[in-house]
Amino acid sequence: QVQPVESGGGLVQPGGSLRLSCAASGRPFSHYAVGWFRQAPGKEREFVATISGSGDITYYGDSVKGRFTISRDYAKNTVYLQMNSLNPEDTAVYYCATKWTSSTRVTFSSPSAYNDWGQGTQVTVSS
Repeated sequence: QVQPVESGGGLVQPGGSLRLSCAASGRPFSHYAVGWFRQAPGKEREFVATISGSGDITYYGDSVKGRFTISRDYAKNTVYLQMNSLNPEDTAVYYCATKWTSSTRVTFSSPSAYNDWGQGTQVTVSS
Protein backbone atom coordinates (compact mmCIF):
# COMPACT_ATOMS: atom_id res chain seq x y z
CA GLN A 1 0.00 0.00 0.00
CA VAL A 2 1.21 3.47 -0.89
CA GLN A 3 -0.18 6.51 0.87
CA PRO A 4 0.59 9.54 -1.24
CA VAL A 5 1.06 13.00 0.22
CA GLU A 6 0.72 16.07 -2.00
CA SER A 7 2.44 19.41 -1.53
CA GLY A 8 3.29 22.53 -3.48
CA GLY A 9 -0.10 24.11 -4.00
CA GLY A 10 -0.77 27.78 -3.52
CA LEU A 11 -1.87 31.03 -5.08
CA VAL A 12 -0.35 32.03 -8.42
CA GLN A 13 -1.10 34.72 -10.97
CA PRO A 14 -2.34 33.84 -14.46
CA GLY A 15 0.57 32.86 -16.67
CA GLY A 16 2.59 31.69 -13.68
CA SER A 17 3.97 28.30 -12.72
CA LEU A 18 3.80 25.87 -9.82
CA ARG A 19 5.32 22.49 -9.15
CA LEU A 20 3.32 19.96 -7.19
CA SER A 21 4.93 17.02 -5.44
CA CYS A 22 3.49 13.63 -4.58
CA ALA A 23 5.53 11.71 -2.03
CA ALA A 24 4.76 8.00 -1.70
CA SER A 25 6.07 5.60 0.90
CA GLY A 26 5.52 2.24 -0.72
CA ARG A 27 8.07 -0.15 -2.17
CA PRO A 28 8.99 -0.86 -4.85
CA PHE A 29 8.13 2.57 -6.19
CA SER A 30 8.78 1.47 -9.76
CA HIS A 31 5.71 -0.78 -9.64
CA TYR A 32 3.32 2.05 -8.91
CA ALA A 33 1.59 3.98 -11.64
CA VAL A 34 0.81 7.49 -10.42
CA GLY A 35 -1.90 9.84 -11.55
CA TRP A 36 -2.82 13.45 -10.92
CA PHE A 37 -6.45 14.53 -10.87
CA ARG A 38 -8.17 17.77 -9.99
CA GLN A 39 -11.58 18.82 -8.82
CA ALA A 40 -13.02 22.31 -8.94
CA PRO A 41 -16.07 23.32 -6.88
CA GLY A 42 -19.24 21.95 -8.41
CA LYS A 43 -17.39 19.91 -11.01
CA GLU A 44 -16.47 16.27 -11.39
CA ARG A 45 -12.97 15.00 -10.72
CA GLU A 46 -10.90 15.52 -13.87
CA PHE A 47 -7.92 13.55 -15.11
CA VAL A 48 -4.76 15.65 -15.40
CA ALA A 49 -1.76 13.38 -16.00
CA THR A 50 -0.37 9.93 -15.35
CA ILE A 51 3.04 8.30 -15.42
CA SER A 52 4.03 4.65 -15.58
CA GLY A 53 6.16 2.90 -13.00
CA SER A 54 8.99 2.84 -15.54
CA GLY A 55 8.73 6.63 -15.84
CA ASP A 56 8.93 6.70 -19.62
CA ILE A 57 5.23 6.54 -20.43
CA THR A 58 3.10 9.59 -19.73
CA TYR A 59 -0.36 10.69 -20.72
CA TYR A 60 -2.12 14.03 -20.27
CA GLY A 61 -5.62 15.38 -20.22
CA ASP A 62 -6.49 17.56 -23.19
CA SER A 63 -6.90 20.69 -21.09
CA VAL A 64 -3.32 20.57 -19.77
CA LYS A 65 -1.45 19.05 -22.69
CA GLY A 66 1.57 21.16 -23.62
CA ARG A 67 1.47 23.12 -20.35
CA PHE A 68 1.91 20.48 -17.63
CA THR A 69 4.69 17.91 -17.27
CA ILE A 70 4.66 14.85 -15.02
CA SER A 71 7.90 13.21 -13.89
CA ARG A 72 9.21 10.99 -11.12
CA ASP A 73 12.29 10.75 -8.92
CA TYR A 74 12.95 7.19 -7.75
CA ALA A 75 15.55 8.20 -5.18
CA LYS A 76 12.95 10.39 -3.46
CA ASN A 77 9.88 8.21 -4.16
CA THR A 78 8.25 11.34 -5.49
CA VAL A 79 6.24 12.27 -8.55
CA TYR A 80 6.14 15.88 -9.72
CA LEU A 81 3.63 17.86 -11.71
CA GLN A 82 5.19 20.94 -13.28
CA MET A 83 2.43 23.36 -14.22
CA ASN A 84 3.20 26.24 -16.56
CA SER A 85 1.06 28.93 -18.22
CA LEU A 86 -1.56 28.57 -15.54
CA ASN A 87 -4.95 30.16 -16.04
CA PRO A 88 -7.97 30.61 -13.75
CA GLU A 89 -9.58 27.46 -15.18
CA ASP A 90 -6.77 25.47 -13.57
CA THR A 91 -8.01 26.44 -10.11
CA ALA A 92 -8.92 23.27 -8.23
CA VAL A 93 -7.86 20.85 -5.55
CA TYR A 94 -5.21 18.61 -7.04
CA TYR A 95 -5.02 14.98 -5.95
CA CYS A 96 -2.32 12.40 -6.39
CA ALA A 97 -3.25 8.73 -6.66
CA THR A 98 -1.25 5.51 -6.87
CA LYS A 99 -1.85 2.01 -8.17
CA TRP A 100 0.38 -1.03 -7.85
CA THR A 101 0.94 -2.74 -11.19
CA SER A 102 2.71 -5.97 -12.09
CA SER A 103 3.85 -4.28 -15.29
CA THR A 104 5.88 -1.10 -14.95
CA ARG A 105 4.78 0.10 -18.37
CA VAL A 106 1.09 0.93 -17.91
CA THR A 107 -0.79 4.11 -17.12
CA PHE A 108 -4.36 4.83 -16.05
CA SER A 109 -6.52 7.86 -16.68
CA SER A 110 -9.64 6.74 -14.83
CA PRO A 111 -9.96 7.64 -11.14
CA SER A 112 -11.56 4.26 -10.45
CA ALA A 113 -8.34 2.51 -11.42
CA TYR A 114 -6.41 3.90 -8.47
CA ASN A 115 -6.26 2.38 -5.00
CA ASP A 116 -4.76 5.09 -2.82
CA TRP A 117 -5.36 8.82 -2.79
CA GLY A 118 -3.78 11.78 -1.09
CA GLN A 119 -5.64 14.49 0.76
CA GLY A 120 -5.22 17.02 -2.03
CA THR A 121 -3.52 20.39 -2.38
CA GLN A 122 -5.27 23.60 -3.38
CA VAL A 123 -4.14 25.48 -6.47
CA THR A 124 -5.64 28.90 -7.04
CA VAL A 125 -4.89 30.92 -10.15
CA SER A 126 -5.98 34.50 -9.73
CA SER A 127 -4.77 38.05 -10.19
